[in-house]
Amino acid sequence: METTFTPPQFYIDEFDPLDYFQTYYAPGEGALLGEWTNFALQNLHETFAPGGVKGDTLIDFGTGPSIYHLLSACEVFNNIIASDFLEQNHVELQKWLRKDPNALDWTQFIKCVCELEGNRKNYEEKAEKLRSKVKRVLKCDALKSNPYEPLVLPPADCLLTCLCLEVACKDIESFCNVLKNFKNLIKPGGHLLVLSVLNSTYYDVGMKRFSALPLTKKDLEMAFKEAGYEIEKMTITPRNDKSRMDVCSHDSHYYVHARKPQ
Repeated sequence: METTFTPPQFYIDEFDPLDYFQTYYAPGEGALLGEWTNFALQNLHETFAPGGVKGDTLIDFGTGPSIYHLLSACEVFNNIIASDFLEQNHVELQKWLRKDPNALDWTQFIKCVCELEGNRKNYEEKAEKLRSKVKRVLKCDALKSNPYEPLVLPPADCLLTCLCLEVACKDIESFCNVLKNFKNLIKPGGHLLVLSVLNSTYYDVGMKRFSALPLTKKDLEMAFKEAGYEIEKMTITPRNDKSRMDVCSHDSHYYVHARKPQ
């Protein structure tokens, strides 16, 4: 069933980061625990492993209130710029960064990444390392040609975006335009990492429903090609657990590692 495109103002008025965490990441009940988080964390662990992607600056586009997708990157980047469209997400992210006792608890994800790295006991050190590497939290808008207007950011070594573009873009044309605009934010030869879901039409946050752009593998390949990237890796895995389809409708997870030509 197709869902009417959710306009930006609805996000501003209705998106609750606490409901988002509870719906998707709360221990024992989150709809994205298991398949999605294992897929995302494993792919990012492999990407940022020794000999992989590294550099000085990484831009995270559409951070939300989340930090789990940055846990591997903080080992190989000194300067992480987090960014999101919503002020309420900035507030929750800043709570975690300053160790506010009321911050969202990402401990289970931190421990999981530490285990992938063979160092589970030092999860508190991992959290502190990430906190020290996030230098800025900015507002971004995917639908602007310069998403950080009025700021002009120096091109980064890597741009990462996770579970973001399908909800910001109304159609495949706008999705492709965002990818094109990202090229201005990435150095020649730099990396673009996109993780998200395929064939999704909606996702719920608490009692609110938000739209998603139902991308296919063919759409992805076309969009990255048209935007002028070189695809280094594309991984797609089917969603096997269909128990929470009423909350989020995707049928697959995808990861694309692309590069901006030199």
